Amino acid sequence: MSDASANGGGLGARLDAHAEKLGEQVVVWRRYLHERPELSYQETETSRFIREQLEEIGGFEISRPTATSVRADLRGGRPGPTVALRSDHDALPISENTGLPFASKNPGVMHACGHDGHTAMMLGVATVLAAVRDELPGNVRILFEHGEEALPGGASQMVAVGAMEGVDRVLGQHLWAWIPTGQVTVRPGPLMAACDVFEIVVEGQGGHISKPQEAVDPLAIGAQIVTNLQHIVAREVDPEEIAVVGVTQFHAGDSVGVIPDTARIEGGTNVFSPFVRDLLERRIGEIAEGICAAHGAGCAVTYTRGYDAVVNDAATTAVVARAAREACGEEAVSEGELVLAGEDFSAFQACAPGTFLLLGARNEERGIVHDHHNPKFDVDEEALPIGVRLISRAAVALLEEAAL
Repeated sequence: MSDASANGGGLGARLDAHAEKLGEQVVVWRRYLHERPELSYQETETSRFIREQLEEIGGFEISRPTATSVRADLRGGRPGPTVALRSDHDALPISENTGLPFASKNPGVMHACGHDGHTAMMLGVATVLAAVRDELPGNVRILFEHGEEALPGGASQMVAVGAMEGVDRVLGQHLWAWIPTGQVTVRPGPLMAACDVFEIVVEGQGGHISKPQEAVDPLAIGAQIVTNLQHIVAREVDPEEIAVVGVTQFHAGDSVGVIPDTARIEGGTNVFSPFVRDLLERRIGEIAEGICAAHGAGCAVTYTRGYDAVVNDAATTAVVARAAREACGEEAVSEGELVLAGEDFSAFQACAPGTFLLLGARNEERGIVHDHHNPKFDVDEEALPIGVRLISRAAVALLEEAAL
């Protein structure tokens, strides 16, 4: 590589210096957003704030692919590829219980997954890259995604309106509660699972609790369905595969003395293999319908495919891993473990080779130990400038690698 390599002293050192200066500002951005969370597809003020900050940074061509997302294009000083960088900015329907001085001001809504930090870091990355735009051998497109937390997912909507057109590689990151601050997971191949949801409605016949023989009890039938669904993974999935079938809701009845007419069961699946995914969808329906038929009940099954598995491109991941080691140190970077949770970053990867990495934000000494989607969730803000430095270096490394 040249002396201007992001992995060498020249441009890489300047990227780090710009990122270091932004440490306090990134925290300010994060806290502002944390106080003002907005639910998926309702991020009106958040997207307005992002646009205003980008306009103040300068140098970007700003557009709105959807009502509450933002796209920002930075043209480099030399011809080259286009690398897309993605962050997300929606919050969750959770009542915050952190006691933070900058806790949510919107009742029942909370940034409980780190998306406030993602947005703040990406604004930092935008600032860093804009400062060196004339040295970039290509273009950077930053995608501030709405609606990651709720189907159908903001990524697929942005893709549908052309946000990934012309992109050669795509990079994303997630603050991660399960690894310590300063540690980075950069894993080639499968990283996060495909996630689907299902609903089963058992249509029985209500009656008085004292005359069960005159009713078709959807509760008793539903209980058998819940039990038998567990046999799919235990007895029908190859033990070398990874799969989860989880029932998370069971609703029926509202009176002690009444057998209800219906029962509703809801849950989800997590899987990596497309073959096993097909198997789960088919067998959930067959088991529910078979048990209902055996007991004279009706059955309505709805299975909705959610996000595909996040599978990191090997070549892209190798470049990002080298940049991560330069930014964070050799010992800080590992491949980590497979993650059974889902992410709609896979929709962007369907359009261009991409890598999704996990950035540690856990700090046990400060009590920052709660899982994502927990009312007490928080991130170690010391991770934020690390993320700015890491993504800035990785973005430039991807541009330079393609330009060689």
